[in-house]
Amino acid sequence: MTRPPRVIGEADILARLMSSVAPTRDSRRLERMEDLVSLCARRGFIFPSSEIYGGINGFWDYGPLGVELKNNLKATWWQRVVRERPDVEGIDTAIIAHPRTWEASGHVEHFSDPLVDCRACKKRFRADQLDEAGPCPSREGTSDHDFTEARQFNLMLQTQIGASEDAASMAYLRAETCQSIFSDFKRVRESSRQKIPFGIGQIGKAFRNEINPRNFTFRSREFEQAELEFFCHPSERERWFDYWRRERLRFHIDLGLDASSLRMREHGKDELAHYCNAAIDVEYLFPFGWQEIEGIHDRGDWDLSRHSEFSGKDLGVTDPQSKEHYLPMVIETSVGIDRTCLALLCDAYHEEEVDGEKRTVMKLHPRIAPIKAAVLPLVKKDGLADMAQDFEKKLRKKFPTFYDQAGAIGRRYRRMDEAGTPFCICLDYDTKDDQTVTVRDRDSMEQVRMPMDDVADYILEKCSPERD
Repeated sequence: MTRPPRVIGEADILARLMSSVAPTRDSRRLERMEDLVSLCARRGFIFPSSEIYGGINGFWDYGPLGVELKNNLKATWWQRVVRERPDVEGIDTAIIAHPRTWEASGHVEHFSDPLVDCRACKKRFRADQLDEAGPCPSREGTSDHDFTEARQFNLMLQTQIGASEDAASMAYLRAETCQSIFSDFKRVRESSRQKIPFGIGQIGKAFRNEINPRNFTFRSREFEQAELEFFCHPSERERWFDYWRRERLRFHIDLGLDASSLRMREHGKDELAHYCNAAIDVEYLFPFGWQEIEGIHDRGDWDLSRHSEFSGKDLGVTDPQSKEHYLPMVIETSVGIDRTCLALLCDAYHEEEVDGEKRTVMKLHPRIAPIKAAVLPLVKKDGLADMAQDFEKKLRKKFPTFYDQAGAIGRRYRRMDEAGTPFCICLDYDTKDDQTVTVRDRDSMEQVRMPMDDVADYILEKCSPERD
C-alpha cells in the first residue's frame, strides 16, 4: 500500500504561522459586512446579478477584479491538488447528469431542508434557523411570526431536456460536482492507468435552491466548488483522512488567510451525513461568525456501491498481487470557491489612518491579487505618460497590470490600495534620465528605487506560486 506522506499537525502549522507573522501598523479589520459589500460593488469585485432589474436573490456576478481573484484561487487549487501530484487526475464534467445519478446519490430522497412559512408576512424560513428570522413586519400587537408546520423542501433545481415537457424529460442541475467523479471513476482510472490510491479533482458550478440565501455570497443558489475524491484501500482510509485534513488547512494558510481566523471543527455523530464515517470542516471567522469554507469527509464506499447498484456496473478494483476485489474507500475534500473568495476579501479588508486620513486597503496575498502592479506616471506631461504606457504594455505580457494617469499620485495609490494591487510603479523625471522607477509596496507603503529592467523579475518573485 502507498502510505500518505508525513505532514505536521494542524496545531504545529498554526503555531508556526502565528510566530512568523510580522507586526504591522495599527489598523481596523472588517467589522461590518456592509463595508465590504460596498467596496466590492464600487471596485468591481462582486455585485448582484441582473442588477439593473433589481437583482435576483442568491445570484451574484464577479466583476473585472472579482473574476481575476476567483480565477487565481482556482488556479492555485488546481496547481496544488492536481498538477503537482502524480496520484491525482483532473476532469471537467457536464452540469447536467443522467437523472439516475441523483437517485443513486440519495439527493432525490435526502437532499432537503425543513421549511416553514409565516402566514402573516408570507416569508419562508428554514425551520432549523428561526433564530435568524427577525421580527414579523405584518402582525399587529406582536412581532412574533405565525409559522406553519415544518415540511421538507428539496433543494435540487429541476430543468427539462428536449422538446417535450414530461416526466421523462426532467433532469436536475447538479447539486455538487462530486457525483460525476464517481460515475467517471472507472473510465478515468483505466484511461490514466492509475492504481489505488489515487484521486480525481474537478472545479465546477453547482446549484441549490436555498430557502433563504444570505450573508452576501456565502450562501447562494449558484456557486462553484473545487472537489477532490481520493480513492484508497479500506485499510488506509484513516491514514489518508488524517493526511488530507492537514494538507487542506495548510492550503488555506498559504493563501494568506490569518491563521488566528482559521480552525478545524470535527462533526459530532449527530451531525454526520448519511454517507459519512467522519467529517471535519475548515472554518473561517467571518464578521457573522465561524463558518465552513471547506469540508473533509470520509465517505467510505457509499458512492461507488450506490452507483454500482443503480448502473449495474462493477466499480470495484482488483489488487494485481493479492487478487483481492474490493470497492475503494473515498476521502473527499470539498472547497467552496465562492466562500473562500469571500473569506479572502474579509481577511484582506483593513482600514488605517495615514497622516490623518483614512486608508482602505485590501491586503490580498500577491499571488492571488487580481492586479499585480499598477504603472503610474507622476504627471501626464513632458513625455512621462507615453513612457509609462509603453512600460505598462511590456509588463502586461508577464502579469496583470493597470495603467492610471488620472488625478494626484496619492489618490491613485489609494485607488490601487482598494483594488488590492500589491505594487505601484511610479515613473518621474528621474526615470527619463537614469531609467529607474519607484516601486511602492501596498502594505508597508515603503518605496524602493530600481532599474526598469529589474521590475518584472522583482514582482514575479513576490507573486510566485513556488513554496519551500
